[in-house]
Amino acid sequence: MKQHKPFSSLTRRDALKMMGVVLGGSFFPFSSWATDEIGHPIILPENSKHLPLEKPLTAITCGAGARGNVYGNFAIEYPDQMRIVGVAEPIPIRLQRYSTKHNIPEDNQFITWEHVFARPKFADAIIITTPDALHYGPCMEALRLGYDVLLEKPISPSEQECRDILELTKKTGRIVAVCHVLRYAPYFIKLREMIQEGVIGEVISMQHMEPIEHIHMSHSYVRGNWHNSKECTPIILAKSCHDLDILRWMIDKPSRKIQAFGDLKWFKRQNAPDGWTARCMDGCKQEAVCPYSALKIYHPKSGWNYVFDLPDNPEERPQAIRKYLETTNFGRCVYDMDNDQCDHYITNIQFDDSITASFSMEAFTPWGGRRTRIMGSMGFIEGDMKKFTMYDFRTGESKTMEACEINTNKYGKSGHGGGDWGLVSDWIQAVSQRNPELLTSTIDQSIESHIMGFMAEKSRKNDTIERIVL
Repeated sequence: MKQHKPFSSLTRRDALKMMGVVLGGSFFPFSSWATDEIGHPIILPENSKHLPLEKPLTAITCGAGARGNVYGNFAIEYPDQMRIVGVAEPIPIRLQRYSTKHNIPEDNQFITWEHVFARPKFADAIIITTPDALHYGPCMEALRLGYDVLLEKPISPSEQECRDILELTKKTGRIVAVCHVLRYAPYFIKLREMIQEGVIGEVISMQHMEPIEHIHMSHSYVRGNWHNSKECTPIILAKSCHDLDILRWMIDKPSRKIQAFGDLKWFKRQNAPDGWTARCMDGCKQEAVCPYSALKIYHPKSGWNYVFDLPDNPEERPQAIRKYLETTNFGRCVYDMDNDQCDHYITNIQFDDSITASFSMEAFTPWGGRRTRIMGSMGFIEGDMKKFTMYDFRTGESKTMEACEINTNKYGKSGHGGGDWGLVSDWIQAVSQRNPELLTSTIDQSIESHIMGFMAEKSRKNDTIERIVL
C-alpha cells in the first residue's frame, strides 16, 4: 500500500502551500477592483498550463444580469484574453450599460438570445447567463452554429435537456464549460488534493453543509428569481448543484444511490405574525423586529441591491429602491409569496467503494460559507472555507491552517472562494488550445451532479431511494 506523509509532520509553511497560501508570494494574484455580484473581490489563481494567447477570445453574452457581469468583467481587466463583442438582454438599462462597458457596437446589441443566432457566427464563444429555464435554447443553437460555450449552472431544469446538451456537445466537438465555480476555488482545490494524496488515509465518509444564510434565502428563494421551482429550478439544483458536484469531484468516484428529505416549513402564510401587511412598507406592525424586513435588507448601502438597476447618481438611489420595494416581489412580505422552494433539504448518497456522504442545505443560519467534514481511515479534516483543522490518528496531533492569512483586510472575500474568474480563465485557455482537459467542469464531468439532483427531487417527492444512472 502506498505510504503517505502524515500531515502532523508537515511544517506550517508546507501546510499553507497545500492550501495554496504562500505569504509574501504571488500564488493568489488578486484583481484590485473586480468583484462578484455582491461586491466581493475576485482572486485569479495562476495556472502553469496556461499559454500566451495569439489573440483574445471573442464572446457574446446572453443575459447581462449579475452573473453576466461577473464573467464579462474578466474582459475589462484582461482585454488581452477576452473581448465581449455582443450582448443579448431584454432589459434596456442593462443592455445599455453592458454595451457601454464593453464598447459593443449597436449592430451587436440584441434584445433576446434568438436574435443573436439569426446572424451568422461572429464570435468564438457564447456566455449563457440567462434565467435557468432559458439555458437550453441558446446553448443548443450555439452548438449548432459552432460556438464554444460558458454555461451558467444549472445546465437545464430538465434532465432530458441536460442529456440533449451533452449529446450535441459530443456530436459537434465544441467545448462547454459549466459554471461549477467551486471546483475553481483554491479552498476546494486544495481540500481535494489532500484527499487524493491520502493525507487522512482512505476516505470513509463525508458530511457537507451549505448554510444559505437566512437573509440570502429570503432574498433569492422566497422573494427572488428562484422562489418558485415550477417557474425555474428546484432549489437542490438552483442552489446546491454546486455542492452535489463538489462532493462528487472530491470523492472522485461514481455515485450510485441517493435519498432525500426536505420541505418548505417556515416561509408560509400560516407563520405570518399578527399585524402583517402585504408589503413591509404598508404599516406592518412587526416590521421593526422582523429579520426579513425589506426596509432593513434593501437599505441604500446594502449589497443585496445588486438585483436593482439603480441610477448612477447616489442621491437618486433611495427613491429608486423605494420604487422597487413598492412594485416588485422584493418589497413583499416573505410569508405572503407564491414560493415553494424547500427551506431545508437533506440528502444521503452512496458512492462506489462503500463511501457515503450526507449533504444538508440549511436556510436558517446567521452566516454562509460551506462546512465540510471528511472522515478517513487515518485522520479527519474539518473546514469552513476559511480554514482546515486536520487530525492525525497516528500521532494524536492536530493542525489548523488558516486561509485568512492572505491579507483579507486589503482584499476581503473572493467570489465563490476565488472560483469565478478561475473558471473563466481556464475556459478561455481550453477554447484557445482546443483542449477540454484544461477544464474541471466540462459538460461530461458536470452531468452526474445534475442527475444526482434530479434523482434527489424524485426521492424527496416519492419517499424512495433512487439509483443514479448516467
